[in-house]
Amino acid sequence: MRFRLFCLTAAILCTTFLFAQRPNKNQQQITVSGKAIDAETGQPLEYATLVLESLDIPGDVTGGVTDFEGNFSVDAPVGKYNIKLEYISYKPYVLNNQNLTADRDLGTVKLTLNVSELDAVEVTGEKTTVEIRLDKKVYNIGKDLTTSGGTVSDALNNVPSVTVDVEGAIALRGNENVRILINGKPSALAGFGSTEALRQLPADAIEKVEVITSPSARYDAEGTAGILNIILKKEKTLGFNGSVNLNTGFPISSQTNVNLNLRTDKFNVFTTLGHFYREPPGNAFFDNTYFNSKFDRIIEDRDYTRQDQGFNINLGMEYFLTETSSITGSFFTRFSDEKDATENNTVRFINSSVDSRTFREEIENEDDQTYQFSLNYTNDLDEDGQQLTADLQYSRDKEVVNTDIDENQFFPTNELINREKVFEDERETEFLAQVDYVLPMGEAQFEAGGRSTYEKNVNDYQLDVFNPNSNAFETNINLTNEFTYIENVNAIYTQYGNKFGKFSFLAGLRLENTRLRGKVVSEIDEEELSDTLGIDFDPDFDKKYLNLFPTVNLTYEIQENENITLGYNRRINRPRGWFVNPFPSRSSRANIFQGNPDLNPAFADAFDLGYLKRWDKLTLTSSVYYQRETDAFERIQRETGQETSDGIEIVSSIPINLATEQRYGGEVGVMYSGIKWLRLNGSFNFFKFEKEGEYDGIDYGASNTSWFSRLSAKVNLPAKIDWQTNGFYMGPRENSQTKTEGMVSIDMAFSKDIMDDNATISLNVNDMFNSRIRRSFTEAFNDMGDLTFTSDSEFQWRQRQFTVSFIYRFNQPKNQREERRGNDGNGDDGGEYGGA
Repeated sequence: MRFRLFCLTAAILCTTFLFAQRPNKNQQQITVSGKAIDAETGQPLEYATLVLESLDIPGDVTGGVTDFEGNFSVDAPVGKYNIKLEYISYKPYVLNNQNLTADRDLGTVKLTLNVSELDAVEVTGEKTTVEIRLDKKVYNIGKDLTTSGGTVSDALNNVPSVTVDVEGAIALRGNENVRILINGKPSALAGFGSTEALRQLPADAIEKVEVITSPSARYDAEGTAGILNIILKKEKTLGFNGSVNLNTGFPISSQTNVNLNLRTDKFNVFTTLGHFYREPPGNAFFDNTYFNSKFDRIIEDRDYTRQDQGFNINLGMEYFLTETSSITGSFFTRFSDEKDATENNTVRFINSSVDSRTFREEIENEDDQTYQFSLNYTNDLDEDGQQLTADLQYSRDKEVVNTDIDENQFFPTNELINREKVFEDERETEFLAQVDYVLPMGEAQFEAGGRSTYEKNVNDYQLDVFNPNSNAFETNINLTNEFTYIENVNAIYTQYGNKFGKFSFLAGLRLENTRLRGKVVSEIDEEELSDTLGIDFDPDFDKKYLNLFPTVNLTYEIQENENITLGYNRRINRPRGWFVNPFPSRSSRANIFQGNPDLNPAFADAFDLGYLKRWDKLTLTSSVYYQRETDAFERIQRETGQETSDGIEIVSSIPINLATEQRYGGEVGVMYSGIKWLRLNGSFNFFKFEKEGEYDGIDYGASNTSWFSRLSAKVNLPAKIDWQTNGFYMGPRENSQTKTEGMVSIDMAFSKDIMDDNATISLNVNDMFNSRIRRSFTEAFNDMGDLTFTSDSEFQWRQRQFTVSFIYRFNQPKNQREERRGNDGNGDDGGEYGGA
């Protein structure tokens, strides 16, 4: 088929050239124009071929190809023609015996996959891994060998501009205030206010990742750093097909995923079943020095032993009401059972002499249940691209955590220091309703829509402390509580885009009404609460915000393979429930994290200037950016003025609103595929931030310059073996209190297709040199400017991991998978988590 397409294109070019040399000056010319898109996804089809075959002059053929946006425009003399629009592996669009006496606009032509010819398609290379849109960069990461058998968090760590730290926190351009979406919407699949759920989803479920640093108005304004939209795979092939993915590794880990899909002309049924079991070890080390405490120095050496297992299922069906409309319903649930044991060996010094040694063991059992119901309606109102979509989504998550804590001194005497039982029952619900409307108007496009979300988090917390005198546990009523946090956001938006020659723009405005409510139920009164927690706050607060969020994105096309983009957007960062819960959670008796009920949303204005240049074998992307954020969040450590029963100063970490934060940066990415057996992908990101602000009379202003870089090399070895190596380096960084050293890590993987390319076996090593360790140094001062304590620490969440994976596909031709064309990139109607 590739040869036929080449011959056809050559014939068009030759005949067009020959007949163009001798035009009939007296013959009227007409223009045939339009746009070619994928009927399933709406994605523009670049290099589709338009053929005009003259019926008046047999053998006279003219035509052209579509541009990057799928547009075509071909001039020809007035006359009768057969019109054909073709694209490799798609059914052609044909209009025979057309009498063209005036310009003809074919509008938006939707081409559908020709399933019968897919097996004959010869794949000559891999799809470009980045697409540049007006408001985003789209990365296809489906062929990353190093994430085979890994999780979504592992896959995100290989996306340019994105970093995932040792605890799983995700940052975009060094900023952790990033919004995570699944198929354009907040989802239980990604977790609520936590990225832990992303460690339970397999990387193989991802079709692509949209890095949206200048979000348009159709997106929720949440996330001052921008948005990461994870598009999951959706099968488009008729018939029954699927895949089975098995992997096992060391330290002990195993995962099984089964994807099944049945598609007919009338419906598409999909399901995904998954089970995982892991025992990832970790460790931490703290060397704390105190300047006004009973102990001058305390060294903590921690070991983490985890047993995590879970099961998830996603079941859904898309029913095609008509040729242009469908309704999709799906149900997702996840059950997980986690047991984490933390052993903490502590040495306490007075002056330079060892005063005592203690051992603390914390065993945490967590049961997590998540449910999500989704309903989507899509209607393509006409052939020009007018579309109406509506979404309803209900999610519920319940976590029950029981923790047993025992701490004993074993030098110089053996005695019980502390014994506690913690009971936590956290319930979170979310309801979402959304409507979007798209109206194309020639080169222009108008969009409007609205979204309402309701989130409620209830945290029921009870602390029981062992009383050696009564030899029984007694409830600590000062810290036992029920905290409820509710976030309501109602939004409407409109945006308009147009193209004038080489200049394109997309401008929009979003109005959001936010209401944040919190309520504390406790057996002690408000004054006692403030004394116990060390902060003054309203235990029943209600805050309302009405804000406008403008967005503007501009593109100037210097030439077909070169453009410049400029974007501006305004964003908001709302505090999550655990950031405003005033009751402490304790990793140790002396180090606690405490929320701040007085925390207000942060707002940011961001500008982004980008440049893209494509050559035949090289693609260059680059951008410089600036962001100014007001009331930016910052976590600070401070002395509480309280001591443990054995005289250790209690230090709390609390989030606050600093006055302003300014962030500057630049990034560059290069993809090279000039050698048949080698592909290189590298990126470099440099950023600087400056913070100004004070809290309780202490200046927490800070300035930091840092950078991170990654390089990926993929080599095709003999015997059809692929070898990929990924390297990553995070430069040193600091905030107002903590300096963190640089960190380097290397991942490596090998894979080979077997069983007539229906199966693939792979071996990968994550963090080959066991070097993903965060090393930090913290200094804290009082309001007089005196140094109160320092902390020198190391933390390793997960040690080096070896994984062997096997995936078997049935009724899924390998070439079809490699030629897969995903969602149209608009971000709000991607595939469901199902179908390989």
